[in-house]
Amino acid sequence: MHNIVVLISGNGSNLQAIIDSCTNGIIKNSRIAAVISNKADAYGLQRAQLANIEAVSIAATNYANRQDYDQVLIEKIDAYQPDVIVLAGFMRILSADFVNHYQGRMLNIHPSLLPKYTGLNTHQRAIDAGDTEHGTSVHFVTEELDGGPVILQAKVPIFTTDSVDDVIERVQRQEHNIYPLVIQWLLTQRLSMQNGYAVLDGNQLPPQGYAAQ
Repeated sequence: MHNIVVLISGNGSNLQAIIDSCTNGIIKNSRIAAVISNKADAYGLQRAQLANIEAVSIAATNYANRQDYDQVLIEKIDAYQPDVIVLAGFMRILSADFVNHYQGRMLNIHPSLLPKYTGLNTHQRAIDAGDTEHGTSVHFVTEELDGGPVILQAKVPIFTTDSVDDVIERVQRQEHNIYPLVIQWLLTQRLSMQNGYAVLDGNQLPPQGYAAQ
């Protein structure tokens, strides 16, 4: 049985998709060992409790600096012996020591077609730029913010009548499909990070990640 640890800060809709995927067999022979949040009021913690998953809150305000917080976080995560660490809306910049500790085992999902729109407010930025296409990217986590090698992207249209909420709903629907798939690839060793690249089934993926032919 593989162990997954999920880090969240908020609602946890991607967490719910991962919980459901472990239940329905999309993610096979795996369980979420713990959900950890830096926000005690994150609704994702309630999602975990409803699924009988250990829910943990660790507030950054209790620690003097980022390094101290991340060291405590590492110790907590490692206690669950995780095979994969999944960032699902975890709104903290991680220290180099933390990232390097989990190199090749930590995934993130970012709501844009990377390398476009790193950081925050990606949906509004895409609308403001007049983009007709937007999307989401699953990538390995490296020291560069939203800069790790992309594994898989999903694209959605932006229509001239769209609100930000319209775009968010469309993007999240795709996120819930592709994130569990990539987690399954990593757990079954089909996917790895080698020399700074994402490698799937022995093939180095292009900058935008896997694309079905």
